[in-house]
Amino acid sequence: MSKTFKLPTEYDVVVVGSGHAGIEAALAAARIGCRTLMLTQNLDTIGQMSCNPAIGGLAKGHIVREIDAAGGAMGLNADATGIQFRMLNRTRGPSVRAPRVQCDKKAYQFRMKAVLERADNLDTKQATVSRILVEGGKVVGVETDFGLKVMTHSVVITAGTFLRGLLHVGQSRKAGGRMADASSALSEDLRQIGFQAGRFKTGTPCRLNGRSIDFSSCTIQLGDKPPPTFAFEHEELNNGADEIFTLNSIRGGQFHVEQLPCWITGTTPRTHDIIRANLDRSPLYTGRIKGTGPRYCPSIEDKVVKFSDKHSHQIFLEPEGRHTHEYYVNGISTSLPYDVQLELVQSIPGLAQAEIMRPGYAVEYDYFPPTQLFPTLETKLVSGLYFAGQVNGTSGYEEAAAQGLIAGANAALKVQERPPFVLDRREAYIGVLISDLVVKGTEEPYRMFTSRAEDRLFLRHDNADQRLTDRAFAAGLVTKKRYARFQEKIRLLDQARFTSTETKLGGIPISQLFKRSDFGVRDLPPEIVSCVPVAIWELVETDFKYEGYTARQSEQNRKLEYRQEQTIPDGLDYSKISGLRSETREKLRRLRPTSLGQAARISGITPVDIAIISIWLSKNNLQYNRLEQEEPQFVEKA
Repeated sequence: MSKTFKLPTEYDVVVVGSGHAGIEAALAAARIGCRTLMLTQNLDTIGQMSCNPAIGGLAKGHIVREIDAAGGAMGLNADATGIQFRMLNRTRGPSVRAPRVQCDKKAYQFRMKAVLERADNLDTKQATVSRILVEGGKVVGVETDFGLKVMTHSVVITAGTFLRGLLHVGQSRKAGGRMADASSALSEDLRQIGFQAGRFKTGTPCRLNGRSIDFSSCTIQLGDKPPPTFAFEHEELNNGADEIFTLNSIRGGQFHVEQLPCWITGTTPRTHDIIRANLDRSPLYTGRIKGTGPRYCPSIEDKVVKFSDKHSHQIFLEPEGRHTHEYYVNGISTSLPYDVQLELVQSIPGLAQAEIMRPGYAVEYDYFPPTQLFPTLETKLVSGLYFAGQVNGTSGYEEAAAQGLIAGANAALKVQERPPFVLDRREAYIGVLISDLVVKGTEEPYRMFTSRAEDRLFLRHDNADQRLTDRAFAAGLVTKKRYARFQEKIRLLDQARFTSTETKLGGIPISQLFKRSDFGVRDLPPEIVSCVPVAIWELVETDFKYEGYTARQSEQNRKLEYRQEQTIPDGLDYSKISGLRSETREKLRRLRPTSLGQAARISGITPVDIAIISIWLSKNNLQYNRLEQEEPQFVEKA
C-alpha cells in the first residue's frame, strides 16, 4: 500500500476540476475571502472549451449576464476574447433576446488561467483527486491518486464529463473525459460513500482545415455592429498592456473588436443517404452507447433518422480563433467512423475538398441525479460537499458556470458560518436552473430555455445587474468599487424614471408614451435625452413598454400556483391541446399525471406547458367546481 503525504496547508475550500463550473466556484469562494485551492488533472487545460468555442445564446446568454451581475468571470472573459458578437432574436421582444459570442478558443482558455493565477486567496495545483475524505458525515479533505491528502472544510466537485468518461468514434472506444485527456475514477469513490449515479452522453462535431473550405459556396454571417457584450463593466479590459490574450479593448468609451465572419451551408440528400447507409457502424444505433444524450442538441445521425422528411439541415462554419485555421462545424455532432465522417462532410456544399483536422466523437460519463442536493448545491448525504456542472446532469458551459458560482459561494459562506446565497426562480434564470435540478431532477442532459421560467418577461438579459448585484454584494461576491458604480447606475435609472413620469409631451407623460410601439428614446427631445446616458433611457423605455405584460404574467402565475390541485382527467387526449410540444405530449401520455401540480413536477415539463394545459382545461370546463367557487378573484392590470 502506497504511503500518503498530507499537504502542510489546510484550505477552507477545495474545488475539484477546472472547467467552467470549477473556475466560477474557485473564484467565488476566493472573492468571499476563503483560502481556496483548485485541483485539476492538467493545468494546461484550465477553461478549455471542449465543444464549440461560443458563449451565450438563447436563455444561456441570460445566464451569463446573471453570472456577471453576481461578480463572475465568464462574461468579461468572453468579451475580452470574442471574435464575433451577435444578439439573437433581435427583432423579437426584449425578454427573449440573447447575446452570443464566438470566442478565440485558446485566448479564452489562457486568459482565464491568468485570471485564476492572479486572484487573491486562490491557489491552483495539478493533481487527480481519487477520494473524498469524510468523517462523521462531514467532508474533511481529499486524496489524490499519488497519495497526497489535502485537508479542507468544504469541497466542490466539478468533474464535468471526466467521471468514468468513455470516448466513441465508430466502433472504436477508449477511456477519456475528452479527446486526449484521461478519465477520472472519482465516481466509484462517490458511489461507495452512498451517492446514486447515472450515465449520460454528449458529443462534438469534427473540426476542419479552413484552407480546404470553399467559402464562395457558403453564405456569410457577419457579427452585429455595435457588438452586444456580456459584462456590465469593462474597465478591466485595459488594465494590462502585456495581456496578449485580451484581444478586445475599450477605445474612446466604446467597446472595440475586429470581428471574423462565420459561414452557413447545409446538408444534402446525399449526406443523409451516406448517414443512413452507415447506421450499422454508428455506436448510437448499434447499442454501444448506453448513456442518454441531449435531446436539444442531437447528433446528425439522430437528425437524419428522426426528421426523415427534411432534405437539409443547416450547418454553421465557425472559426475557432484568430490565429488558427480550424473551423468548428456546428450542426453535425457525430460519433460515426472517421471515413464516414469524411465522406458525409465532403457531400456538403463548400466542403467538397474539406480536410478533417479532428474527428467528431461522443463521450459517455457518470452524473449524479441532482435531487441528492439542497438548493445551495450542497449534498444531502455529506455536509460540506457540493456538486456543480455536468456532474449534476446539465449540458453547456453556461449552466455549468452558474452552478459553479452558487456552489463555490455557498461552500465559502458555510465555512464562514454566514447565510447561504440562494437565488429564487422568480429572480434569476440561475434560480430556475437550480430549482429544476434539485426538485425535479433530469432524465436527460438539462439545457436552459426561456420557456422554463414563469417570469421570463421580467428576467431579461439587460436587467440582470438590477436583479442580482445587490444580493451578490451582500454575500461578498462583488467588490466595493464595482458596487459603487452600480449604485450610480441605479441613481441614474431612478432619475430617468422620475423624469418619464413627471414630464409630458403633448400633454401625455413620457412613461405613457413609452408604452406605445411607435414611440421610443429616439423620439425624445435632445434636452431630455441629455439628462442621462442613452443606455439608461433604453432600459427605462423597455421597463415601461413591458410593464403591463409583466404584471399580467405575474397574475397568471399566481393563478397557476393556486390551481396546483386542478385535476387532469385520466385519459385526456393531449393531442387536442394546441401549443404543446410533441415531447411534452409524449411524457404526459406516458406518466398520466392527475393534477397540474403533478404535471409541473415532471422533468422537462415547463411552466408554459402547465399554463397551456390549465387554460385548455378551463375553457373546456374540465375542472373541479370547488376551484371555480373558491378561487380568489385576481384583478387584471393594464
